Amino acid sequence: MTLQKHADHRADATEIASEEALRLDVSMSTRLLNSMKILEYSGHVSARLPGGETFLVQPQNKSRAEVSPDDLLVCDLDGKVVAGMPGVKPPSEVFLHCEIYRARSDVNAIAHFHHDVTNVFTLVEDVPLLAFKNHAIRWKSGIPVHPDPAHVDDPERGRGIVRTLGPHHAMQIRAHGQIVTAETVRGVFIDSVHLVENAEAAYRACSLGKPKPLTDEEIESFSHSFRRGHHIRKLWSYYTLGAIREGVFPEAWAA
Repeated sequence: MTLQKHADHRADATEIASEEALRLDVSMSTRLLNSMKILEYSGHVSARLPGGETFLVQPQNKSRAEVSPDDLLVCDLDGKVVAGMPGVKPPSEVFLHCEIYRARSDVNAIAHFHHDVTNVFTLVEDVPLLAFKNHAIRWKSGIPVHPDPAHVDDPERGRGIVRTLGPHHAMQIRAHGQIVTAETVRGVFIDSVHLVENAEAAYRACSLGKPKPLTDEEIESFSHSFRRGHHIRKLWSYYTLGAIREGVFPEAWAA
């Protein structure tokens, strides 16, 4: 089977949420985001497991460039490791994953990262991060900013994150980083890429003059023609095939 057929087959199987498939998707997404300088030495991608009360997340001290399916820990919604290598700890901010999954039944995948250009919009007055590019319609309801820059290292801070996130699909933590939520791991990867693309476009626009975000009418127009499932499959294939050619992860992972 060719690389393209491998990727197409995997793309068509995105709704098969077995633990094995989720472990592959989390590992691939983590390495992809790392290779794209979105998720570097810190940050994490998680996936809710079937049943809804546990999730996969990488170990605290594992390099984001090397994480593999077998490395991933299974945690419960209290942040306790219920499966994984003995003595290995989850990320210190595991509680942001716990509390979002507890509060949002529509969320099955979360990415948390620390992208500098995106974060700039939390450091200035009166220049919020809005929708500037067509794929930013995912955040037409807004991208709220959490006022407390502290690490989300206990359940109460996790609940604070949930209050700020509300019903939205992305948020920023002031002077800290970003959180993106989605219905699938592949969806959260694509959304993370688009969030950063949108922020970088907005940053460049601000350097030229007064930024001009999409209007409500333009967002509505894009929304009518947007097919999310098709878009995720198309971009997942594009990015994973490129990553295989560049040696980011083995071809067998996309088989």
